[in-house]
Amino acid sequence: MKISGLEFPHILALTWVVVFIWLGIDPVNRDVWVVEVAPLVAVFVALAATFKRFRFSDTAYAMMAVWLFWHTVGGHYTFEHVPFGFVNDLFGWERNQFDRVGHFSIGFYAYPMMEWMRRKNFAGMVQASFMGLFFIMSIAALYEIIEWWYAAAEGGADGLAFLGSQGDIWDAQKDMLMDTLGAMSAIALFWIIRPDQKKSA
Repeated sequence: MKISGLEFPHILALTWVVVFIWLGIDPVNRDVWVVEVAPLVAVFVALAATFKRFRFSDTAYAMMAVWLFWHTVGGHYTFEHVPFGFVNDLFGWERNQFDRVGHFSIGFYAYPMMEWMRRKNFAGMVQASFMGLFFIMSIAALYEIIEWWYAAAEGGADGLAFLGSQGDIWDAQKDMLMDTLGAMSAIALFWIIRPDQKKSA
């Protein structure tokens, strides 16, 4: 897919940069915003730097973009205070579930992980599926540890805002479950689309 000579990943990248700058002008909490967007910038730079050496499928870039955009919004408001009331009301949720959806979207990165492994012939489909799942589960556990560390070190309102548990003592476990479910959904989609078998990939 191309528009005015720009490929789909370029369009996604430019759109995200605009949104990132716009939502970074006056975030609700600047200190929390900095730590929230740090992983976004790291992932974006890594994808941009490796684009010419390994171009993922458009589907993979679209799936990775979901988390980039979602987390950018969460970083602006802090996840607990994102205006997500219409969705929460629709499903009868008392808790703001914006962060849960964000964790589900992190699982989408299992798709590009599988695509990379399959196109490089590093693993068969079954092995790549497990590696994609374990990759996401490892990242999920690491992120929850980082959240705990930051909340304990920072303390106060900023620590609680970054932690985003909203009083749920099982928040970390539920977040990791959503990451895992997102990964399982992405893996199932990979089995259906099989981008590793397409010459255009």
